[in-house]
Amino acid sequence: MSQSVLLTIARASIEEVLQGQNTINRGELLEQYPILSEPMATQITLYLGSKVRGNAKSETSKRSLLEDIIYNAKAAAFQDEAFDPLVTSEYLHATIELTIYSPEGELSHQSEPILKD
Repeated sequence: MSQSVLLTIARASIEEVLQGQNTINRGELLEQYPILSEPMATQITLYLGSKVRGNAKSETSKRSLLEDIIYNAKAAAFQDEAFDPLVTSEYLHATIELTIYSPEGELSHQSEPILKD
């Protein structure tokens, strides 16, 4: 599974809240990528430019990788108490960093913003 799939899930999670509709097809994703059903902890950090704009991290791997990415992406964007909830204009310029804490070690991936400054 490519890192772009994982980052697409994180972006789609935030878009679901901004657009007010569920768009992530969990069943299809789990069928295509069975590893998404494995319990793993993640961390999502949002950046605007070089500044952190939101962060959420799981302390344990109690959710599946898919559900943990979805949960932490939404939490970083809308529930980080250090920031106001993310708005669409910020989202379009945000970079997403996804860190996965797997039994094999820590893996980190970073997206590009949708709109470049």
